[in-house]
Amino acid sequence: MDNMLDIYTLGNAYKAAPQKPTLFPDPVAELPADEQEGDSFQSILDAAMGLVKETNTLQNQKDNEVIRFELGLSDNTHDLMIAQQKAEVALQYTTAVRDRFIEGYNTLMQMQI
Repeated sequence: MDNMLDIYTLGNAYKAAPQKPTLFPDPVAELPADEQEGDSFQSILDAAMGLVKETNTLQNQKDNEVIRFELGLSDNTHDLMIAQQKAEVALQYTTAVRDRFIEGYNTLMQMQI
């Protein structure tokens, strides 16, 4: 019986352990009370707009690489393929975020009050 764990010591150890992980603080709890409700949607919207701007930048870089390659100013096909892949992945991600946003909006509109 000496080498078996005592259930009561496990319970005491559990009570003494912190209940919230200290490595990952809650970002909403750290905001002031007036910023927790109103600015959370604004920050999400700003992040989405940043995503659109980044996608647009990658699309423009891809177009520039294609033009440079077609004009013979660049013979590096690796840079061309990398720019095309980055632009394609960014566009797919942006489209997926847009679709989720529209799905959430439609769900909210269908809720009855």
